[in-house]
Amino acid sequence: MILIADDHPLFRMALTQAIGLAFEQATIKEAGSIDEVQQALEKGTPYDLLLLDLQMPGAQGFSGLIYLRGHYPEIPIVVVSGKDPDKVAAKAISHGASGFIPKSTDLPDIAAAIKTVYEGSEWVPPGITLTPHQVEDEETSIAETVASLTPQQFRVFGYLAGGMLNKQIAYEMGVAEGTVKAHVTGILKKFGAYSRSHLIIAAQKLDAEEEA
Repeated sequence: MILIADDHPLFRMALTQAIGLAFEQATIKEAGSIDEVQQALEKGTPYDLLLLDLQMPGAQGFSGLIYLRGHYPEIPIVVVSGKDPDKVAAKAISHGASGFIPKSTDLPDIAAAIKTVYEGSEWVPPGITLTPHQVEDEETSIAETVASLTPQQFRVFGYLAGGMLNKQIAYEMGVAEGTVKAHVTGILKKFGAYSRSHLIIAAQKLDAEEEA
């Protein structure tokens, strides 16, 4: 069972085709947001592989990868991204990804990458040297906190990072504004932060635009 997480239907279709090249038979589930990924994984279905777009609604930079890696360590995750692999591949691996596939990769190579990770090895584009990414202590601390968030807290954190107000978050989540405030309080406590601006700054530290 393979889970494709990408908010672009056409690229999900391309990944489905690549999976078909890699395996004669494969069961595939699709998700268009981090919320949908969480819903799929919370059902307890035993996924063998997760293909994860970095630019997913509901996540900031590497936060989606970090959260999912922390809660589902048994599932290999391959980051699929349109960002420069020279800048983000090593960082993705350092945050727990088992592979990095640029969206410009042709289908046969995507198929080969998927099969490589499925069989237990790492995969990055040919020519990319995985110079170990030196993760700063602050970034490590932020990553550990993100990984410790509950599913609902992570959803709220993603919306906060996007600059949404409590009432907007409440509307998106279909809950009372007071519930959102309680989640925000819990998130601030975990981060040891004093304001929403601190959380936004923390999220920016995990931005995939940062140099690897």
